[in-house]
Amino acid sequence: MTVHGIHTIDTGFVRPRFDAAYLIVENGRGAFIDCGTNFAVPRMLDALRQAGLTADDVDWLILTHVHLDHAGGAGALMAQLPHARLAVHPRGARHMIDPAQLWAGASAVYGEAVMEQTYGRLQPVPLERVVEAPDNHMIDLAGRPLRCLDTPGHAKHHLCVYDERSNRCFSGDTFGLSYREFDTANGPFVIPTTSPVQFDPEALHASLHRLIALQPEAIHLTHYGAVEQVEKLADDLHRRIDAMVALARSAGELPDRQARLMEALTDLYAQHAAAHGWIGSRATLCELLGMDIELNAQGLLVWLDRQARH
Repeated sequence: MTVHGIHTIDTGFVRPRFDAAYLIVENGRGAFIDCGTNFAVPRMLDALRQAGLTADDVDWLILTHVHLDHAGGAGALMAQLPHARLAVHPRGARHMIDPAQLWAGASAVYGEAVMEQTYGRLQPVPLERVVEAPDNHMIDLAGRPLRCLDTPGHAKHHLCVYDERSNRCFSGDTFGLSYREFDTANGPFVIPTTSPVQFDPEALHASLHRLIALQPEAIHLTHYGAVEQVEKLADDLHRRIDAMVALARSAGELPDRQARLMEALTDLYAQHAAAHGWIGSRATLCELLGMDIELNAQGLLVWLDRQARH
């Protein structure tokens, strides 16, 4: 369904309805928000065709942040968009111009072979096509203002995009994860994403307050799709951030703390999903959230260790 010229694109990463990018169309011109991995490029171009546009009609690719499930395909996609510029948080710009450090960091964790298979080799974006988007930077899409907001907490290089025309926000990972499989009569179910390595609970709380102050009609998440009931969901996120931080603190310095924290997070999410009216099994919850539980535990522990050093 297309609302306000906003098209949701399933990038195909991991599973259906897991990773979204967006296309905004205004007066025959287009802007992508996030782009998935290299393997999503055909899907992005197909979305243009379905919207009645060509690659020549795209003015912008806006990245919420440079984590590879959001931005890994940026270089490959920009090579297909002759007139587009790439807008990115100032802290992320250098990684788009020269992705070597981004690749090296992720490869150190996952290995070269897994990186190639999962994301494809990262391609640089020419310096002259990259636009740094600091707080309140305005992007003009054929007369439609898109405002970039500095929203740290998930990552220091994170921005959200406020579309004044539709009164909607594109939140990347700032407004958490909400998979449609958890929807019930009570609406969407949302959890924070605290993946490594720059999770900061105080900053994330502040960023959520900032988004809610805009009183948006809906928020478009990368994982996955548009959600309404935004004030209720923000309250849920605030409570769950605090609960997750408390679980991380209780894990302390135990030698098996990551395994313990993953189990505790699973318990927390299962309890909250059940209270939300979700009737799936624990096994199904682990199937849908397993990757996120592991990343959330890792990010919480990196944050905990950083706190201990200061």
